[in-house]
Amino acid sequence: MPDVVVVESPAKAKTINKYLGRDVTVLASLGHVRDLPARDGSVRPEEDFAMDWEAEARGERQVNEIARALRGARRLYLATDPDREGEAISWHVREMLARKGALKGIEVRRITFNEITKRAVQQAFANPRDLDEPLIDAYLARRALDYLVGFTLSPVLWRKLPGSRSAGRVQSVALRLICEREAEIEAFRAREYWTVEARFTTPLGAPFTARLTHLDGRRLEQFDLPDEAAAMRAKAAVEAGEFSVLSVERKRVRRNPPPPFTTSTLQQEAARKLGFHAQQTMRIAQQLYEGVDIGGEAVGLITYMRTDGVQMAREALSAIRDHVRGAFGPDYLPAAPREYASRAKNAQEAHEAIRPTDVARRPEDVARFLTDQQRRLYELIWKRAVASQMQSTELDQTTVEIADRSGRTRLRATGSVVAFDGFLRLYHEDVDDAAAEDEEGRTLPPMAERDPLRRGEVTALRHFTQPPPRYSEASLVKKLEELGIGRPSTYASILQTLQDRQYVRLERRRFVPEDRGRLVTSFLTRFFERYVDTGFTAALEEQLDDISGGRAHWKAVMRAFWEEFSKAVDATRDLKISDVIEALDEELGPHFFPAREDGTDPRACPACGAGRLGLRLGRSGAFIGCSNYPECRYTRPLAVPGAEGETDGTALAEGQRELGTDPATGQAVTLRRGPYGLYVQLGEETEDAKGRKVKPRRASLPRGMDPDTLTLERALGLLSLPRVVGVHPETREEIHAAIGRFGPYVKMGNTYKSLDADDDVLSIGLNRAVALLAEAKPRGRALGNHPKDGEPVEVRRGRFGPFVQHGRRVASLPRGVDFDAVTLDQAVALLAEKGKELKPKGAARRGDAAGRAKAGSAGGDGDARGKAAAPRRRAAAAGGARQAAASAAPSGSPAARPPPAATRKAGAKKASARPAAGKARAAPKEAR
Repeated sequence: MPDVVVVESPAKAKTINKYLGRDVTVLASLGHVRDLPARDGSVRPEEDFAMDWEAEARGERQVNEIARALRGARRLYLATDPDREGEAISWHVREMLARKGALKGIEVRRITFNEITKRAVQQAFANPRDLDEPLIDAYLARRALDYLVGFTLSPVLWRKLPGSRSAGRVQSVALRLICEREAEIEAFRAREYWTVEARFTTPLGAPFTARLTHLDGRRLEQFDLPDEAAAMRAKAAVEAGEFSVLSVERKRVRRNPPPPFTTSTLQQEAARKLGFHAQQTMRIAQQLYEGVDIGGEAVGLITYMRTDGVQMAREALSAIRDHVRGAFGPDYLPAAPREYASRAKNAQEAHEAIRPTDVARRPEDVARFLTDQQRRLYELIWKRAVASQMQSTELDQTTVEIADRSGRTRLRATGSVVAFDGFLRLYHEDVDDAAAEDEEGRTLPPMAERDPLRRGEVTALRHFTQPPPRYSEASLVKKLEELGIGRPSTYASILQTLQDRQYVRLERRRFVPEDRGRLVTSFLTRFFERYVDTGFTAALEEQLDDISGGRAHWKAVMRAFWEEFSKAVDATRDLKISDVIEALDEELGPHFFPAREDGTDPRACPACGAGRLGLRLGRSGAFIGCSNYPECRYTRPLAVPGAEGETDGTALAEGQRELGTDPATGQAVTLRRGPYGLYVQLGEETEDAKGRKVKPRRASLPRGMDPDTLTLERALGLLSLPRVVGVHPETREEIHAAIGRFGPYVKMGNTYKSLDADDDVLSIGLNRAVALLAEAKPRGRALGNHPKDGEPVEVRRGRFGPFVQHGRRVASLPRGVDFDAVTLDQAVALLAEKGKELKPKGAARRGDAAGRAKAGSAGGDGDARGKAAAPRRRAAAAGGARQAAASAAPSGSPAARPPPAATRKAGAKKASARPAAGKARAAPKEAR
């Protein structure tokens, strides 16, 4: 029987299969085969950090297929990706096979290769090894840390800061960086300054421009010409002088090529040059790594794309140098290969840089086999790798000092010219400072000392200092890397999570924090400052690296972290919402109530005149309300202080822009901003015959859609969603595309999948939708019809674990019950014994408008009625009703949303029977 090889993806399996022959069976795990269930108790610190793992239905099927293939085999090769996640997948596969008894008499070996080429794959098989236990321990520590922070801190947010989504160990630090940059921009006050420039002509008649640097014998600093009057005096001094060349300084400078790409530098450069999102870049790079059909043969075009190393293998260096010599000539080849060292903090450099697997496959040679995005990214990677081994660029820089006869008024002109283009012949790295690039590209005419100059026009130029720029995806990834926060494999998901949670949005490719994000950051900074501190997070990353290097034990690191973290969480248990309001109102007051130009009080209530506006917290989130509630019921959304308010306690959308008129209805289509972001609306609110309000049709703007370029046609497309994409070629079911609470998604039956950042919900095609749905986790399966009413009974996966559902009645599956083994009889018994009735849609939010004002009043504690908050550990698992309300639909679907406050409180009573932290619990199903 043939040996069995396990990789992650079918594409990778197809590519390596041709190198191994018929003596090997190559199977794909399809990614992770099991995970921590998203419910309370999956990681238990009180049991020495025991962890429960739950197999996904797809993972279970794949492992069963691997087990069948192992019958009669001698060896199992685990050939997943060569990083921490790849090692973890191999470990999970081995553990699941061992529990099934499928490894008796089987030799299990681990192999890794940095590129999918025949040489690399065969070399890996010749040098197998055991699983890397320290690397697995580092994976376990990261998963435990992320789980405990998320499932412990998020419930605190839900109780103390209604409307919040979640907190995370790394995502909250990244959010803090974005919010702090926005606060810097808001606090920035532009400062005026002037410069003076003059046009001169050389004796040979060549013109150039110089800038004033000295006046009255004193060197001018940036703000020495603060206003127009000072600038005019300086201009007059230049106009009165006769000038000649004081000195000419020329020097040759060398600029070295940048190193080949790491994960972060690839994401940065792809964002700047190609306009790709980080997640988009990684998805395309994965395709190039796993294999692309080149003339009927699957070929891996690049090396592994998750790396912080900048070195290349000797064979690759030799091949690239040969190519440079042949394509550009010996003048473009350095005498010795260039060697690079990573400047990233905590860089592991365990893998090569990202490079082409065969430099002979030039971008123009393979372009016809690639999609446009694949072609552009491959060309970027290929050129950067080749350029990294080319000769330096040489520039002749010239600085000319110009002075009047007295020598007290001086000007300077600078410029440079490329003496030898070197690596710039092939590759030009994008820079953030365009002004510096323009200065460098300026050339000067030939001049000599004491040359007389004829002065032309003199100009005084007005400038203002600029605020620091908002972070782009490229600059935020660079900042995270510099701080040592996160790892190459996590950057893309961090940025995506912040957008999915609606904590930030992208405007003109720059991150802008939403008010929800600023509230969460202020809360965490005030009450959990240590855990959103960049230094603490980076130090924790170093400890995780020590675990992977075998220098620290993962449980010791976890114990030290949990001891302090759990105390910090417990300290918030008695925290009153009034204290939260006071702290956030104080910190964010300048943002929500900026000073007015006329000097009037920005907090004065526009409705009653006597009350003061302040931050209030309601069940559905934060808003601005009057201190004279309930006598004055004025409220408005958080965003934009000039927003129209309402005096009946309901906050309306604040500001709008008309896009045009719907030709079908004649109603206006407007773009508006509400408390949860931008949306388009058709018409206005009306009343029916019985005087009841009828809401107009609305649709949220998907993340990444630029509001400044939104057209009427696209707005009408959003309002027409959901749309039918087509019919699935295998199941013959219709596939729909729509936008839900967490963004755009595709849906077929009970299967949902969120769209990637570069997918367009309005134009996604059938092939792409089918591919996305193939990646989706099955959310449920039908068990049969209920014996009493004949209605269907389903078992489904929810945000807080699996549950069974019959109509509006739900019941959680007990721990230890296998999702795939549940029968109809078991489900009917569970529903009868432990079932809960779901409230009708929207019932939990009735009376929300009045409740919002009450929730924000002084003295409130826990919720709008001043009741005490539920204990910390209850909030993460509050019974079947909460699970279904929050989780019956996936994150991309309209029904997926955080549980309403009313549902949370109902579930908390049931959850109170849970053992407190530190008490004994049932033994884990699968624990390490």
